[in-house]
Amino acid sequence: MSATQTQVEAARAAVAPVVAALGCSLYDIELSGAGKARTLRVTIDRAGGADLETIAEATKAISPVLDDISTLGEPYLLEVSSPGIERTLRTVEHFGGAIGADVSIKFHTEAGPRRTHGSLVEADDTSIVVESEGERLTISYDDITQARTVFEWGPQPREKTRARAKEKQS
Repeated sequence: MSATQTQVEAARAAVAPVVAALGCSLYDIELSGAGKARTLRVTIDRAGGADLETIAEATKAISPVLDDISTLGEPYLLEVSSPGIERTLRTVEHFGGAIGADVSIKFHTEAGPRRTHGSLVEADDTSIVVESEGERLTISYDDITQARTVFEWGPQPREKTRARAKEKQS
């Protein structure tokens, strides 16, 4: 385990009970950057979403707990937020909770890197299944380099508009 992974795991162990006591769940922790530019991102969630008041309360509760962790060492910027509607997917639990959602997945293949967009239809302990334009792709977690849910902005086309578009194509 790398030093950064050890630091993240120490932060996760310290922060999870604090977040739970606030009625929230710890969605993710990420440590990025180096030196004075290090940022510790703590992402929390709760039923109905985490509003600004919840984020502020969590920040006040988390900060002193993290100050007591000697493994974090160097200075860092603490950033507490909610995962939002376009969520990063990193863990088996994240993928399991996103079944049925539209996703964007970047992954390795024998031919090189590939990206797919589609609906996440399955997730187990080793892989996910994404359906896109009739194709079902099974992707191992080990091959995934980046993943997130995707929210389609704007109104959905009305049925009449879709029907007319199909007629014009015929």
